[in-house]
Amino acid sequence: MRKLLTIMLMAMSTACSNGLASDGDVPPTATGGPGEPKDVVTGLSVPWAIAFLPGGDALVTERDSARVVRVRPDGKVTSLGTISGVRPEGEGGLMGVAVKDEQVFLYYSAEQDNRIVRYRLSGDRLSDERVLVRGIPKGGIHNGGRLAFGPDGYLYAATGETGDDQLAQQRDSLGGKILRMTVDGAPAPGNPFGTLVYSYGHRNVQGLAWDPSGRLYATEFGQNTYDEVNLIKAGGNYGWPEVEGRGDDPRFVNPIVTWTTDEASPSGMAYAKDSLWVAALRGERLWQVPLKPDGSAGEPVARFTDRYGRLRAVTSAPDGTLWVGTSNKDGRGSPRPGDDRILSIIPS
Repeated sequence: MRKLLTIMLMAMSTACSNGLASDGDVPPTATGGPGEPKDVVTGLSVPWAIAFLPGGDALVTERDSARVVRVRPDGKVTSLGTISGVRPEGEGGLMGVAVKDEQVFLYYSAEQDNRIVRYRLSGDRLSDERVLVRGIPKGGIHNGGRLAFGPDGYLYAATGETGDDQLAQQRDSLGGKILRMTVDGAPAPGNPFGTLVYSYGHRNVQGLAWDPSGRLYATEFGQNTYDEVNLIKAGGNYGWPEVEGRGDDPRFVNPIVTWTTDEASPSGMAYAKDSLWVAALRGERLWQVPLKPDGSAGEPVARFTDRYGRLRAVTSAPDGTLWVGTSNKDGRGSPRPGDDRILSIIPS
C-alpha cells in the first residue's frame, strides 16, 4: 500500500510539473481560453471605439484623426468622413461611438469642452448633427469618452475628472461621472439626482458593459496603485479621490476587481460567455473576468499578454465574437507592422 501511495504521489507531482492543474486551480467559468485572434482590419490610427450597425458592419472612431470609418466583417473599410469641431489633444479627440437605429452618437473633445453629439446615418453619410450635451470638462488627460446604450434603452456616457480630482465628488459637475440620458440628451427618467448624473466619484472611466441580468459594470483607471472594475449602482459614490481601490468606507462603493496599474490601465470592456473582457493599455493584455451569478467576480485571467501591445477597444460582435482594437499609435505604444489593427476573437 505504501509503495502504491508513493507511485500515486509521484504521478501527481509529474502532472503538476508539466503544467496540468487540478480543478481547484481553475477560476469559475474561465476553464477554456479564447480562440486564436484573427485580423479584421489593419492600418488604422488609434481606433478608440467600435459600435455595430444592425446589418453587422461596425463603425470605428479614430481618436487623433477625428475620422469615422465603416468596417465590414470581411475587412473592407469605408470612410464616413472627419468630424468637424474635434480638437485632438493629449488623451482627448474623437472617442466614443454608439448606434441606435439610424442614429449615431459620438463623444469628442471640442475647443473648450467634451461633447456628446448625434448624427443621422444614411448609407455612408453622416448628417443632421445635433449637440446633445456640452460642458463636459476637457483636459490633456482623463477625458473618459465611452458611450453605450443600456438594456433600458438609455444612453450612458463615461467621463473623467481631467486631472482635477475634486470634480469627481461634485455632483453638479459632469466630470468624473457616469451619465445616463435619453436620445435627445435629457436626463433619463429615474436618474438618482434628477440630472444627467447616474454615479459619481470616478477618476477616469473608459469601459461600460452589462451582463444578461442588466447589471452595469465600469472600468476605472487608478492613479499609482489600483485600477478597478466596478459594479455600478444608481447614485453610488465610487470614492475618488478619497479612495483608490478598496477602502471599506461605508460612504463609498468598493470595486469588485482591482489590479496594479502596470497590469491593466483598463479601457474598453464587453460581456461575453459569462465573463467581462477588459482591454489593458499599459498592461498590454486582454483580461477575462469571470462573473458569478450574484454579479461578483471570480479570479481574472490574463490573455495574450504582450502579444499585441496596448489594447483599448473591446466590443461584442453580432456573430458572438469579440472585436478588439489596439492603440499602439497613441504616443505611448510601440507600433508594429500593421498597426493599429482590429482583431476578432472567439470567447470561450
